[in-house]
This record gives sequence, structure tokens and C-alpha cells, in this order.
Amino acid sequence: MRAAAFTDLIGPDGVSLIDQPTPEPGPTEAVVDVEAASINRHDLWILEGDSAMVTADTLPFVSGLDLAGEVRAVGDDVTSVTPGDRVLLCPNETCGVCRFCREGPENLCESYSLYHGGLAEAACVGAARLVTLPETVEMTEAAALPTAYMTAYHMLRRAHVGPTDLVFIPGATGGVGVAGVQLASIFGARTIGTSSSHEKLDQMERLGLDHAIQGTDPDDLRESVQAIGTPDAVLNHLGGAYTGLGLDVLRRGGRMVVCGRTAGQTSDVDIADLFLGHKRLIGSTMGTQTDLETLVELVAEGTLTPVLDDTYPLEQTGDAFAAMQNRESVGKLVITT
Repeated sequence: MRAAAFTDLIGPDGVSLIDQPTPEPGPTEAVVDVEAASINRHDLWILEGDSAMVTADTLPFVSGLDLAGEVRAVGDDVTSVTPGDRVLLCPNETCGVCRFCREGPENLCESYSLYHGGLAEAACVGAARLVTLPETVEMTEAAALPTAYMTAYHMLRRAHVGPTDLVFIPGATGGVGVAGVQLASIFGARTIGTSSSHEKLDQMERLGLDHAIQGTDPDDLRESVQAIGTPDAVLNHLGGAYTGLGLDVLRRGGRMVVCGRTAGQTSDVDIADLFLGHKRLIGSTMGTQTDLETLVELVAEGTLTPVLDDTYPLEQTGDAFAAMQNRESVGKLVITT
């Protein structure tokens, strides 16, 4: 089978199409013929050499967390899926025995990690992590859901966002940002979103963004957000200086959920404002398999349509990463086989 492997950690030019043996399932595994796999900033960090998980000694490496396809074969102990089933992988990998796996939510697992291997024609996965797809859900749409939409959905739940809330989403044109805007609207909330691109913000307004702010400087954004209103919640997938910004604009008792570090790993925080304002700063990673199942239901019933910027054949995976690196896209980039 073919796989789009990372053969050099130098960015998009480090992706090569290679041949690998088609996997065989173990007792609790399934082999999925991959039809679509979306890429994420997580994959790009690995490709750029910004991940301790993958080094030159571990190449070639096949990344890809978010895959959808058809079950080819299952192990002897598998009863949850059968060959021919249309499925989507929840990329969570958990130990199943720690207190957090027992009590939930599963993404608090002490040994939490993520599946990699979707950028190939076939993938061997844990069968229990497969979500069955209704016929009404397209494979490319399904592949867009796990990382971006599951993350945004879990963040909104952790922030207890509800009808009439005002939600601030800096970097609203990224994968999690787009998902956050769409899902906040489904929750009945209003949104403020930012981007450096006027054209991208126009697209976001068509997707339901209520208030668009062009710019990237936290000081300028602070004034612009405060001129609109006082957010009840902030979805922060950027980190860095946007963390201090988010806390500054939050209302008393407001909640900010952080899931990323694209803009930096540290931020200055006004501690007095944090405790005197009863504000909450919440870390969040991915979501749960139940979250993903809910998202599939929303797509199946027509309530949610994942935003796809473009699709690329497997042999053009490097081009897809170049588009991500150049920040050209709004919505998900999906690889098809």
C-alpha cells in the first residue's frame, strides 16, 4: 500500500510517497481502507521538527490522526464493527485502567496519546475507537471532525457556553476557530472572531460569525473586543499573548479554555484580575469519543456542515502541508486516497 510518510523533518518538502506492507489486524484491531484523512497543525509541527515524539532516528513516520473509511478486516475478538462498515476513527489512545479512564473523561488519561497513521491507503487501528458513519455523512466531512471539531466542542462544554453567551475566538479562521464559531452558533451563543485577513473574515461571517475583527496585535484587539461587549467565554487555541488578552476581556466569572500554543507557550497574566474577577482559566486537550459521536449525529441530521477548504490526493500531501504552513486556508484540508 502507499503512504505519505515524513522522510525528512524539514516541512512540506519532507513528505514522500512510499510503499509499505498492508497491515493485518491483531485480536482487538481493525484494518480500515482509508478514504479521507484530514491534516492538523499537530502533524505540521512534527513535519517541521517541532515535536519530541518524532526524531530523525524514527523516520519514515506516517502521521494523520483523523481518518475515515471502510473496514477491510477485523481481529478475532472484534464484535463492534464488521468488514464493509463505514467508520470514523476517534484518535484518542488511553490506557483504560487509570482512575481517569475509569471515572472519565477519558482525555484525562494519565497515559493519554494520539493515533498516527492515517496518511496511507490503509490503517490498523483499535476497533473500539471506531465510530460507525451513517450513509448521509460523507467521508471527507467525517475526516474533518475528530481533532478540530471534537476539540472545539469539548472546549465549549468545558466553558459551559449556552444561549445568549458572547464567545471570543481569537484566530477564528484556523481549524479549531472555524469549528468553534459554527458550534457556538449551534449552542445559541454569539461570537467575536479575529483574523489578519479581511477575506477570511468575510467567509467566517457567512458561516455565522457575529462580530469580525481584523488584526493580530493583542493591545488593538483588546480595545476592539471591549467596544463590542464583555465575553462570557474565550476559546483560545493560540496560547501566547492571547491568553492574557482573553483574561483581560472576560467578564467577571467568565471562563477561558486553552487548547494550543501556536502563538507561544507563555503569557503574562494579571493575577489580581484573575482572582478578584473570579475568572476561570481552563486547560483542554481534544475531547471524548462520546463528543465525536455527538458531532457525527449533528452532521447526519444536517445541523452541522464541517468546513472543507480543499482536498488533495495522497501524492499531493506535501502541497496540503504547504497550504497549511502558508495559512492560506479557511477550514480543513483533507487528503483522499
